[in-house]
Amino acid sequence: MPEAIRWTIKVSRDTDLSLRSFLGAQGMKKGDLSKFVEEAVRWRVLERTVQRFKDRNQDVGSGRMEAIINEAVRAVRAEMQAELQAKPKRTRRG
Repeated sequence: MPEAIRWTIKVSRDTDLSLRSFLGAQGMKKGDLSKFVEEAVRWRVLERTVQRFKDRNQDVGSGRMEAIINEAVRAVRAEMQAELQAKPKRTRRG
């Protein structure tokens, strides 16, 4: 975990016991609590981001949405291809 930031959080006693029991049953150690919390936060942020995207685009038809996604994929692929072509090629020494 690069540059860890310390958090102080409060949870209910039941949540604490449930989580520690779960982690213990999975063979996780005390230090794994931070990893578990970070992963849970990342998933929750992703879940909320996806839901906001769905809510914002609920009136867009599936065909139109697919076209938007395909265009975005094409643009990213073209950008990546341009970056690859701009890099100097390495030669093999033999």
